Amino acid sequence: QEQRVESGENPAQAGGSLRLSCTASDYYAIGWFRQAPGSQREGISCLDLTSGYTYYTDSVKGRFTSIRDNGKKTIYLEMNDLRPEDTGTYFCATDSWRAGDECRMSGDWGQGTQVTVSS
Repeated sequence: QEQRVESGENPAQAGGSLRLSCTASDYYAIGWFRQAPGSQREGISCLDLTSGYTYYTDSVKGRFTSIRDNGKKTIYLEMNDLRPEDTGTYFCATDSWRAGDECRMSGDWGQGTQVTVSS
């Protein structure tokens, strides 16, 4: 799958916005993960297979939105009100799902996109 920064300035200023995209043939259950410097990769958005809704981790809830474009087989991550702690490498992943309070994946990783937010 292919990841891109669709809009917004990167590096970004705190309070700014970015839009990432992930295009894949198997796009239905694409989730978003990020890895901050010196930290483990964490899931931030994925599909809740029970409800059909998108799950967001508390750190991004209300600020980030996952948007689906079925025609383009693309999932977008709309990131608003960015904070310095959002800095990290963002990965999309196929075959991801919500498991309790975390996201898991069993498919393929995107190539990763570095996002930097300055205060």
